[in-house]
Amino acid sequence: MEDRELTELISRAVTEAVQGGGHFAKEGEVTLRMAVKLIEGVEEEAKRMGVNAVVAVANKGGRPVAVHCMDESFIASYDIALNKAYTCAALKMPTSRLKELSQPGGELYGIQHTNQGQIVIFGGGVPITYGGKVIGGLGVSGGSEAQDTALAEYGEKLIKEALDLWQ
Repeated sequence: MEDRELTELISRAVTEAVQGGGHFAKEGEVTLRMAVKLIEGVEEEAKRMGVNAVVAVANKGGRPVAVHCMDESFIASYDIALNKAYTCAALKMPTSRLKELSQPGGELYGIQHTNQGQIVIFGGGVPITYGGKVIGGLGVSGGSEAQDTALAEYGEKLIKEALDLWQ
């Protein structure tokens, strides 16, 4: 299967999850079904990239909705992925943006020491938005920072495509 075909297949699956679980679109909630489909889409891209990732989706309160650990993923990646998802929901921004703001001299320098150490200040997390509001977070851990960021952004693209079709 070619990359374009795989992307279309995954996008359709996420769209079906959003439409099938209408609660997501109508109430602005991340449903379990949508979270699992999103994770599965990110996992397919991770396989293609050769990354054994942990992928987590949190709700708007930063609480886990679903977490998948790919075979041979790092043990440490579990907490990191969860915390990236939490960070994006809690601070309403990608962790890559937070990285910039938390450097020495930055507005949020030291923020990673708050919230019982749950704040992650490196790439791999993106907020999940609907109707201009953050309704959750997606966190990916297992590869390099660049790989984790690319996978999170891929997940963000999948969910945006699905939501655009729904609205």
